[in-house]
Amino acid sequence: MLHTSDFDFELPTELIASHPLARRDASRMLVVKNSHPLELADRHIRDFLDYIRPGDVVVFNNSRVIPARFDATDTAGHEYEITLHTAAGGNLWWGLCKKFTRIAVGDILTMTDGTQIRVVDSDADSGLKLEFLCDDVFAVLNKIGKMPLPPYMHRDQEDSDRERYQTVYADPIGSMAAPTAGLHFTPELMDEIARRGAQIVKVTLHVGAGTWMPVKTEDLTQHKMHSEWCQITPAQADIINNANRVIAVGTTSMRTLESAAIRNCALPESERHRRVVPFCDTTDIFITPGYAFGAVDVLLTNFHLPKSTLFMLVSAFAGLDEMKAAYAHAVAEKYRFFSYGDCCLLFKKDVQ
Repeated sequence: MLHTSDFDFELPTELIASHPLARRDASRMLVVKNSHPLELADRHIRDFLDYIRPGDVVVFNNSRVIPARFDATDTAGHEYEITLHTAAGGNLWWGLCKKFTRIAVGDILTMTDGTQIRVVDSDADSGLKLEFLCDDVFAVLNKIGKMPLPPYMHRDQEDSDRERYQTVYADPIGSMAAPTAGLHFTPELMDEIARRGAQIVKVTLHVGAGTWMPVKTEDLTQHKMHSEWCQITPAQADIINNANRVIAVGTTSMRTLESAAIRNCALPESERHRRVVPFCDTTDIFITPGYAFGAVDVLLTNFHLPKSTLFMLVSAFAGLDEMKAAYAHAVAEKYRFFSYGDCCLLFKKDVQ
């Protein structure tokens, strides 16, 4: 049985990218091929095109990041920084903040523009359930909210983050963190993918706590994944099911695809599709080594945190030993890590 500590590795803090590069398509790309011995190639994100074949389908997550972090005060004047992570219907949202146990159900908080919020519930894992006492939550957040940069950046939002912590193809708003593998792509790069004979599909998963919450237990079976809303339309599912290979850009695209693959496998055999079924629902899929992938053949993803659910996912896809070797190489070659960092191209074991 694998434990959380099995997914630990050494990472010098100076390799954590706190800012993006000047150009989106300036990032390096480590190509990891599961041959014997393991093949590692230092490439560039623009070289992603060299790995595209006619008939491939490249799947992106098009969810747009909400400026979901804001300041609020209680009636006693205590200040809190709150980060929303999950919509709960209407004007209700779950949010996290430090020292939230000081806030009682029923309390009224006031945002910096005067908008009031009622605390309607609390939970040790999910934080505070908040009701916004306004007509348009998104309008308020767009005016006074901050981009929810990860804490490991150790800095406040800068004006440029409004653009750079967002993919160029972001459309439906709903994420509390960027689908970061997509941050490397420019419109020109995406156009070239199509010219190489591949199709592009933009599914949606609104990134929330399920993606970035840390694992707090050594026993992986005890980790609770938060649910996230995602969607694959019937037209998109048809394209994916006719792909020669499916290339997922980012772990959220992969989790959407594999959630649809699990639903496909649950159908009677006579009703199953080649890879996925269309669906619009929440998912709490937690992918660890031993999982049988049903949809994705190739994954482009950033470098992830030690002991995170995302490093567990890539280890399930390409092999734990292989990923530890690849990450050790990335550290030695001074790749940039995490959301604003570089990326790696991974191939499912036995698929090249």
